[in-house]
Order: sequence, then C-alpha cells, then structure tokens
Amino acid sequence: MARRQARFTAQDLADDPRLRDHSPELWRPDLGEVQRGLLSSAVRCFAANGFHATTTRDIAECVGLSPAALYVHFPSKELVLFEVIRAGHERVLEHIRDPAIMEIEGSAERLRAIVSAYTVWHARHHVTARVCQMELNHLTPEHHDAQFVIRLPETWNGGLVVAGAPGNRRQYANDFTISDYVLAKGYAYASTDKGNVDAGFYHDGKRPGDAILEWYRRMTEVTVAAKATVARHYGRQPRRTYAMGISNGGQLVRWALENHPELYDGGVDSEGTYWPPDKRQRNALTYLPVALREYPRYRDTGDEQAHAAMLKAGFAPGSEFLWEFNYTALWDDTQRRYREEVDPGFDGDLDAGIPYCESGTPHCDADYDYASRPKSVHDAVKRASHSGRIGKPLLTVQGTLDTLLPIEVHGDAYADAIRKPGRGALHRYYRIEGASHLDLEYDMFPDRMRPLLPCMRSAFEALERWVDGHRQPPRSATVPRQTTGDVVNTCPLG
Repeated sequence: MARRQARFTAQDLADDPRLRDHSPELWRPDLGEVQRGLLSSAVRCFAANGFHATTTRDIAECVGLSPAALYVHFPSKELVLFEVIRAGHERVLEHIRDPAIMEIEGSAERLRAIVSAYTVWHARHHVTARVCQMELNHLTPEHHDAQFVIRLPETWNGGLVVAGAPGNRRQYANDFTISDYVLAKGYAYASTDKGNVDAGFYHDGKRPGDAILEWYRRMTEVTVAAKATVARHYGRQPRRTYAMGISNGGQLVRWALENHPELYDGGVDSEGTYWPPDKRQRNALTYLPVALREYPRYRDTGDEQAHAAMLKAGFAPGSEFLWEFNYTALWDDTQRRYREEVDPGFDGDLDAGIPYCESGTPHCDADYDYASRPKSVHDAVKRASHSGRIGKPLLTVQGTLDTLLPIEVHGDAYADAIRKPGRGALHRYYRIEGASHLDLEYDMFPDRMRPLLPCMRSAFEALERWVDGHRQPPRSATVPRQTTGDVVNTCPLG
C-alpha cells in the first residue's frame, strides 16, 4: 500500500484488509506466542508507516501489550525488523526449493515452476514481502552488511569461484567480468559486497582501518558459506576453490591467499591494490596527493618539474594521455575517502576533506604527506597491509598504463613482496602492455591501448591447468600489446 503523510493508528492497522496476509505462518516455531504476535504486528506497522516512523508503542499496542513488553522479547526495534527480513528470505527460499520443483527435468520448465512458486509465495505473504524489499536498508551495519550472492549452475564442474566486489560496489559488480564467465565454465560462483558499500564506506568500524579489515572478514565468510552451500546442494565438497578479483577485489585475493590459503586452491588478482606494511614504501596515499597537486600545473603550463614529480611518484611514462580522465573522475575521490578511512584526524571535523581543493588550502588532500603523519595512521595501514606470504598459486595481471593504481607501486612492488619471503615459485606476474585500470579507457583510446579483461580470463585458464598439474603457466613477463586478431576476447600470456 502507498505511504501517506499521516501515520496509521493501531485501529487503522487492525481494520485495513490490505495489511492482512499469511505472515504469521513464517515465524520460527521455537518462538513463543507473544514473540510471534509481535512480529506479525511489526510487519503491519512497518508496511504501513515505514521502519523509522513506527514506534515500539505501535508494535506493542497492536497486540494489546505495553511498550515496555516488547523489550522483554526483542532487545530493539531493529532486531524485530531483522527477524522479519530473515524469516521472509529463508521461507521464500525454502518454498522455491521444493523437491518437486528441483526434480523437474528441463531448465525452462523448472524455471517456469520456480517463478510460479515465487509469485504465489509473494501473493500469500505480500505484506512481509513488501517489508523485506522496502525496509532492508534500515538494518544496522551488523545485519545489513552481510550481503552476498551465490550461484549454482545446473551442470557443475566441481569447482567454486569466490570474488569480492571492486571499488565500493555491491555483490553484483562482477556479474559480467567474472560471474558469467565462470558459470559458463561450470563453476559455482559467490561474491560479497565486502560489508560496506558506497562512497561513505569509511564511516564503518570503530577504529581507522576497520572498514578495510571488514572486507577481508567478509571475503572469508562468503568463502566458508559458499563451500557449505555447494556441498549441501550438490552432495559433495567443491573439488577446487579459486579466489578471483579486480582492483579492491584483487586486494582481497592477495590477502586471502596470504592469510587463509587453506580455503583456496589458487587465485587470480587483476590490478589489485597493494598496501605495504612499511611506511617508507609508496602506496595510494603517497602518489595521489602528488597527482592532485602537480597534474593541474603540468596540464595548464606544461611545467616539466610537475611532470617529473608525477613520474617520481610512480605514474608510468607514456600514460600522460590518461591523466586528465583520472584527475576528473578518480584521483580526488579515491584520495579523500581512503585517507579518511585511515587518517580521519587530518581534516578535523570535515567528512573526507574538500573536493578538488587548491594546494595551500587548510586540510587539503593535495598537500597530504603520509610519511609525516602520526604513528597511529601508519599502524592503521599496517593492519590492512599485505605480507606477500601467499600460500597457494597466484596469477597477477596488471596494465602498464594503469593510472589509478600505477603498476610500479601496486604490481611491481607486490611481486617483490612475494619474492622476498621465498614465495616466488607460487606466483606469476603478467605486465600487460597498453592496458590500464578501466577497460572503458580502451574504448576511449582503442588505437593506443588494449583491454585487460581477456588477460584476466587467460590467467584464470592458466591457473586451472597449473593447479590440476597439467602445465606450468608461462613465466612472469611483460606481455606486448596485442594489435591484431580479436583483442577484445583474447590475450596470449606467453
């Protein structure tokens, strides 16, 4: 039903036929009669007035209780909402997984039966369904963050691929780049949104760096959950489990193979972010301020000192034609938001600084000096850093023209970090000439670049052969830019 400005009273809710459905049959059987009544009341209140406009008094009055009575059974209104949403999702999944549906031969007929069952369930429980869909974002981070997708192919090859979303995007962000590709090969697939999404991810957590640490925890959780789901669905554990990721997702792959190699058989890291533990090493917070400060001078005047400063910071010679796009679309947001995550004290009470501030402006990220910041800042980065001590095979691909995560800082340096503790035999590193961080840049400059995505997929196929013992992958190398053939879909690694 449509919302209106005036709130619905308890009597309105009791009399409105639009708020009557079969929601009471959804609640867990171990709950008492009063708890079940409160949940049924809450569903009607949330559907009519919305979560924030609903009071605990509303919920309690609809079942003839005092407001304080609710807290005897549920610690908070948010936990009532969580119980409603969890029950709704669990019950609809049980309904469409009816054995009679799963035994239907023919994918088209089975899909038709699933859609029919799903529609019938929503008609029967339309009030709860509306609350599940419309009020989900009102859950606290503890409950709302755990969002992931698991996909199970009809014809399974015995494998599982787990991914984390790039950037600060949702669990569906890898659907084209990874999910469609591995599902077509017969793999089960799982992906997490990493627990905090959108540009304000740095608000999560109690300490600087906590939001990034949550990414790592969520990657581990979705892997464990996906393995259990696959085993339950197919009747056996996956034969192979691979981690795969792009950008921040590649960062998760690196961390996962360093810290939980027991969960995986190998991984592919495409242009992953590298956070070194040593404050003397370069990271995103050392070169992005230089770019924000020096690029406008180089662009506007051709200042050679500004150009030299950009190259010294880590940007690749020959990538200059990509600097304007990265300056306008990527560098500023990335610097301010990641700096806010590990060093919120730099800009006082500001929320992630001042966009595109001029050098010399107080609290300007263009003047940020990571090396001189307090030890607490370096400790926050160290908590989220990479050791290079991978425990399973890893193939890395990165473009030589990457201008968001320059290859010298993120790819070359991480390859060195793997070699230093003697793990080089487990690693292959392919520097893809002419590729950058975003394949849309190839669309902008097709005569000067090549896409990275087919190289990531070639690396995955090389990983499959390596892990199965069929063939060692090509040696680490700089792969020349492909200028002939199907450059959008192929990428020979050697």
